[in-house]
Amino acid sequence: MTEVSEVSRQALMSEVQRLVVKIGSSALTTRCHTLDDEVVTQLVEDVVELRSQGLEVAIVTSGAVAAGMGRMELDRRPDNIAQLQALAAIGQVLLMDVYKDKFRRRGVPIGQVLLTAEDILGDRHRYVNLENTFRNLFAYGAVPLINENDSVAVAELRRQLGENDMLAAYVTNLIRADMLVMFSDVEGLYHAFGPSGPEGKLVNQVSQDSLDLEGMIGRSFDGRGSGGMATKLRAARLLMACGEMAVIAHGRKHRLRHILAGREQGTLFLPTGRKLNSRHRWIGFASQCRGSAVIDRGAQRAIAEQDKSLLPVGVVSCEGEFDAGDVVQVIGERGEKLGRGLCRYSASELRRILGMSSPEVASALGRPAQEVIHRDDLVLF
Repeated sequence: MTEVSEVSRQALMSEVQRLVVKIGSSALTTRCHTLDDEVVTQLVEDVVELRSQGLEVAIVTSGAVAAGMGRMELDRRPDNIAQLQALAAIGQVLLMDVYKDKFRRRGVPIGQVLLTAEDILGDRHRYVNLENTFRNLFAYGAVPLINENDSVAVAELRRQLGENDMLAAYVTNLIRADMLVMFSDVEGLYHAFGPSGPEGKLVNQVSQDSLDLEGMIGRSFDGRGSGGMATKLRAARLLMACGEMAVIAHGRKHRLRHILAGREQGTLFLPTGRKLNSRHRWIGFASQCRGSAVIDRGAQRAIAEQDKSLLPVGVVSCEGEFDAGDVVQVIGERGEKLGRGLCRYSASELRRILGMSSPEVASALGRPAQEVIHRDDLVLF
């Protein structure tokens, strides 16, 4: 396993102007399913201090179901979806009351934003509306407090653990924050996780190709000792691809202010490329794919190495039913997911012109040929 060349954390953190901090239920609540006042107080104090330094901070907070369980004096998390939704509704009020009180004492307003997957992974218009909401919350000087809308999000509750990690990554992507800090019950990414918890050495820093993150996600990170590590790694990979940083840290042992000061706390994930603009972030990571296009090796080299557009001649096959302007997945001949883009042909049209040259396309469709996906509408992973 290749060692990662160390980059000065202090220098990297000095460039952060906007960040998202996500805190999980394991760090936020006690074994008795009550909110840990000390943890919440430290988080609020750190956010207020960072704001005084000119940073903009948003919080993605878990804990609604757990707080609801504590309020109703339940020892065991129910399996029934309707009961979980009710507990989330009860606990969300308690959660916001605690945050509101602590921020109010420090003269800082907050704004609650409850989201489901459909809110972020929907159409472009909805996505832009959310961008505008967050932009104005920051303009008002408010701290956005974000949570999944568990009282209505049935699918999210069925998945139960770790989903706020991906929600936090999508929010970080949406608001173009420079970094996401994920607080949990582990000190970072370890080389291995066993049934009893982390094993081996803590990984201080991860850069492109330094670790097989895809392989690590696929192994037995089942939450028994990992603190939902699989979803944290997926969240980190998404942000690395968008050109942003991520940190996995311990919610009780580490402090947000210390991480932003450059201390070696937790695991730091470095960007793999340049920052994507808002439109490319939506295409690549927040849009709904309506189908896929399989391309040959020549086309793969053209789009990946030469920054070319995808042409009909390089498309081998397509799947799904989509219209012109829909987002489709671009897949290599070996089945690897290469990226996403806005297709300029419908699925029925694309099937008619597979492998054709531009003159052949013009003859088949009766109009001038165009790119299947223009390079300006293509996001490579």
